Amino acid sequence: MLNIKISAGLLAISMVVSSVQGHGYLTIPSSRTRLGAEAGLDSCPECSILEPVSSWPNLTAAPVGRSGPCGYNARVSIDYNQPSTNWGKAPVASYSAGQVVDVQWCVDHNGDHGGMFSYRICQDQALVDKFLTPGYLPTDAEKQAAENCFEAGTLPCTDVSGQNCNYSPDCSQGQACWRNDWFTCNAFSGSKCQGVDNSALGSCFTTIAGGYTVSKKIKIPNYTSGHTLLSFKWNSFQTGQIYLSCADIAISGGTGASPTTTKSGTATTLSTSTTAGSTCTPAPTVAVTFNELVTTSYGQTVKIVGSISQLGSWNTASAPALSASKYTSSNPLWTYTANLPAGTAFQYKFVKVAADGTVVWESDPNRSYTVPQGCDAAATVSTSWR
Repeated sequence: MLNIKISAGLLAISMVVSSVQGHGYLTIPSSRTRLGAEAGLDSCPECSILEPVSSWPNLTAAPVGRSGPCGYNARVSIDYNQPSTNWGKAPVASYSAGQVVDVQWCVDHNGDHGGMFSYRICQDQALVDKFLTPGYLPTDAEKQAAENCFEAGTLPCTDVSGQNCNYSPDCSQGQACWRNDWFTCNAFSGSKCQGVDNSALGSCFTTIAGGYTVSKKIKIPNYTSGHTLLSFKWNSFQTGQIYLSCADIAISGGTGASPTTTKSGTATTLSTSTTAGSTCTPAPTVAVTFNELVTTSYGQTVKIVGSISQLGSWNTASAPALSASKYTSSNPLWTYTANLPAGTAFQYKFVKVAADGTVVWESDPNRSYTVPQGCDAAATVSTSWR
């Protein structure tokens, strides 16, 4: 890993050095990249790199090629623009038009090369549907058309009242990067992207050197879709690299929206979403049932522990225990239902607790979930121990 500060005069040279790698990916809502890592398929979720490209100072000039709006990881030959068994079948989070929500990405400790990042939503449902169709890999032309649509659907930092939306200190007035609708990292000579949260090393998962969270807020556009995509894009300042990832989401309550086409083999309907023009009273809390398949031995209890107080605030002693009332040798099901405020985003894990108090945690990374917002007051999350 090169550890140098590159002046503006040398920046063009750095853009063609592919051995210098920045690393980052969308974590909240759970991106397809994160789900790939959680399924054990992606050994380096922070490594979906579009390079070498001219990523700075023109943030939108580089064609996306095979990376598309969802990213391609050459290390493991995974194209996240194509749905698979583990991602792309259904939304992982449900939002309402006009809602302000928390979003987060993870930057690797040894790959924080500064720059600017953005969140985007394409409102051309017919185009987005190409990225939701099982077994279909969008062409490079379709990937570029979608990227153009996502760029047009950039969610401005300035849409959220009170949010810090400064211009990048590594960009000069008059350059194409001189814009505050994208989110910006700190000066490259300082704490760069990791300084946005000032979070601790290991606050998010990367396989190279540990990660730092980068958290912001976005405002969901006036749009309705039972299944669409939120795309994340990070343009590195120091290196000629762009990172792309996307998450499957649903948006309810908008006007003038395109309907989602139901496709064979996909689950495009969320119990928590509404269709355009329908009316309901949004549920303030949702009864979220966690179903976990985990084989245990006599005397062991399974608990769910997470980042919110209802799940113990990462304290296993305060974490709620799951019920084994439906447990059988052929179906080792543990279950727990928590009443959580709609829209709450959090991270969590399952642990096994022995009779003597010994705790065994499941493997990294943390799981993440956003409580749906909509008419229904119940939701279910089904997972298996890892």
